[in-house]
Amino acid sequence: MSDARFQDGGEAPLRLVARDGEDLKVISALVQDAVLPVTGLKFDARHRRFALMLNRFRWEDRDEAERLGRAYERVRSVMVVEDVRKVQSMGFDRAESDLVLSLLSMEFAPGEDGTGRLVLTLAGDGAVALDVEALEVRLDDVTRPYRAPSGKAPHHD
Repeated sequence: MSDARFQDGGEAPLRLVARDGEDLKVISALVQDAVLPVTGLKFDARHRRFALMLNRFRWEDRDEAERLGRAYERVRSVMVVEDVRKVQSMGFDRAESDLVLSLLSMEFAPGEDGTGRLVLTLAGDGAVALDVEALEVRLDDVTRPYRAPSGKAPHHD
């Protein structure tokens, strides 16, 4: 007998990669309203990698949850951006260790020869801009889904 694995469950984890603007739109929609502590933003300059540990609302499950009358879910996910040359942030203090951020959207502005700028827009007029050599964003769910603490789906006016 072996232990159960996440992959054996009915809620298969997402494993997605975006290498162009169209792919990025899919990942951006899936991470909309994800929350993370400011300490969940990590830049590894040596490996040119920027990573975020997110608590992602499971938009892909919202309609099913409503249809079945069950709780909305969130899942812990890791989002990694490769080939990052420079990171800039605005609208929040990265030294404020208890700060919680909410990710609203991501957009890519292409530059010359495949380079460009990926902008992560945060609630409250914050943003993180990543200058990249080429666009490569990975999103991997790393836990089982869990009941959304608020019990509600995010809503925007």
